[in-house]
Amino acid sequence: MAVVRRNILTDQTARDDYVRGILLLKQEVGRHTTRQFGIAGPDTPVRTYDLFVIWHGKTMTTPIPPHGNPMVRNAAHRGPIFLPWHRVMLGLLEANLQRVLHKPDFALPYWDWSADGDLGSPADAAIFGHLGGDGDPVTTGPFAYHRTDPATFTVRIESDPSGMRLVQTSRGLRRSFAQPPPFGWRTLPTGAQVKGALDFAPPPGAAPADRYDVRDFNASSEGFRNRLEGWLPKDPSQPVHLHNQVHVWIGGDMGPATSPNDPLFYLHHCNVDRIWQGWLKRYGPLYAPDMTAPAATYLGERIDDPIVSPLGTVTSGPAATPRSVLDLSAVYTYDALP
Repeated sequence: MAVVRRNILTDQTARDDYVRGILLLKQEVGRHTTRQFGIAGPDTPVRTYDLFVIWHGKTMTTPIPPHGNPMVRNAAHRGPIFLPWHRVMLGLLEANLQRVLHKPDFALPYWDWSADGDLGSPADAAIFGHLGGDGDPVTTGPFAYHRTDPATFTVRIESDPSGMRLVQTSRGLRRSFAQPPPFGWRTLPTGAQVKGALDFAPPPGAAPADRYDVRDFNASSEGFRNRLEGWLPKDPSQPVHLHNQVHVWIGGDMGPATSPNDPLFYLHHCNVDRIWQGWLKRYGPLYAPDMTAPAATYLGERIDDPIVSPLGTVTSGPAATPRSVLDLSAVYTYDALP
């Protein structure tokens, strides 16, 4: 039976379960160690929550094609795989939360940031009353840092200044809301921006899949994916949009490749996934590129390419491909679609 993902502000049970589950995963020691991931320093056991931080960080530095530039296209961003890859990641986190909570009916909640954008992007929005506000470190809410408390929410893996390597640390969570450009952004996305992405139509005569993405499948490509990810439309007065804009507005640990350090990451991406689901319901299971695209250029992004973990293993069985996640209605639904 499919679970229902709900707005975190309207479902107290989902909100409380999410916080409890995140804290449990933050304390759970798994079988992996930092040495296995090539992270410098003492060989330290990796907590289950931090496996997701490592996975995201390493994927952002994995270029597509293999000898390309990850800042142009990588295995999770700046290309068509962006939405399927994060959908798989959310599903794996959801399954782990169900496990530690002993609640198979638990569903990830989402944060509808466009509602706060429509309210003027308040730094004291309701969600921060529940999950803590900004600070270096964050000192409010359930993920506040208390140096003397061994159960405190602690950031243990982060990106180095180059953004290309993972390093060990031990500190509190960082947020820095609404900083000015070029390193921040003053506002959250609005409902009108979401509507604009959903309404995008390719030129007359284009193939149906062109509504999703088109060659060269990068940060300059026309299509819905690029608008939701946040690279389009190109407008000098609006350098960031939608998904990217939320990361930049929150700042702090939401900025680098290790952005899953902030539990807001998953609530944000659950809303991104919800918007994509609304688009799929409107236009059908469209995706590009298909398997005719050359592997030398697009391996890892084509519709039947496997989505893999940093250890090189398929994350959730051989069916974990972009095609396999275009319809997950048997697994989860949303209480409302945009």
